Amino acid sequence: MKLATIKNATADGSLIIVSKDGTRYLPAGKYQTLQQVIENWGKALSDLTPVADELIAGAGHSTTGLDFSAPLPRAWQWLDGSVFASHSELIQKAFNVEPFGTDKPLMYQGMSHIFYGPNDDIPFVSEVDGIDFEGELGIIVDHVPMRTSPEEALSHIKLLVQINDWSLRTIAPIEMKTGFGWIQAKPACSMAPFAVTIDEAGEAWRDGKLHLDLKVSWNDAPFGYPNGGAMEVGFHHLIAHAAATRDLSAGTIIGSGTVSNYNYREVGSTCIAERRGIEIVDIGTPETAYMQFGDSVRMDVKGPNGDSLFGAINQHVVKNQ
Repeated sequence: MKLATIKNATADGSLIIVSKDGTRYLPAGKYQTLQQVIENWGKALSDLTPVADELIAGAGHSTTGLDFSAPLPRAWQWLDGSVFASHSELIQKAFNVEPFGTDKPLMYQGMSHIFYGPNDDIPFVSEVDGIDFEGELGIIVDHVPMRTSPEEALSHIKLLVQINDWSLRTIAPIEMKTGFGWIQAKPACSMAPFAVTIDEAGEAWRDGKLHLDLKVSWNDAPFGYPNGGAMEVGFHHLIAHAAATRDLSAGTIIGSGTVSNYNYREVGSTCIAERRGIEIVDIGTPETAYMQFGDSVRMDVKGPNGDSLFGAINQHVVKNQ
């Protein structure tokens, strides 16, 4: 099942169910928002299955022209991991960052009261701040009790999503030195239009990981297509890590961190910082500049049947007015 939210006069939008190929939709009945669905998952899934069946049978309205928001335009909690070892090791080597010296997954808590829609223009204050896109995969969970094990955590993963975790690279090192985490360097993220149930991924979902390529282009030029299966640990381990000392509310979003593969010179990257890191290692200096106002970025994942699994993120960077 594919769920999406279209913009209306409210902060949470209006929930719809979308056909597998993303071309048709039907309203989600009594469920007005995705948050309502995730809080009542079992009952909601049962109620919405007949709607999805109607779409399979050919019913529905065209999605052309719909103004999509993020599937969850705002969330109770956004936790972002960093579990692609190739990315971490490259950044440490290129920028002389000391290893963190922990066997626990890396994770921080970011702002969650805003998630940009897939086609929104993204406002920034200054190009000097080092504007960078960051392609990620993510999950949405139902209520997760404290001390949930990784094995138990798998059953709490209800939806898969695709995320652009915007970053301001010039500010990030300054905030990291404070030891208090990111505030200015991590503005609101963007999300692809469709949140999908695990069955939509077929055999590509295994070991708590999505084994599909995340294809990124910058100003219409190919930038990278690394595979999400290279996560050092699966999403269920990230859930268990986050829930070690607290419950996770239904609707918590957890990100994978920058999707990266060890053969990044071959498959490319999903963020500019990684490309700059490769340049530093290879030639001693970064040659690729960060984004400028007017630049565009596109991110997409093709599912097992060749259709866009999440729909595409397609956005422009603009100056904040």
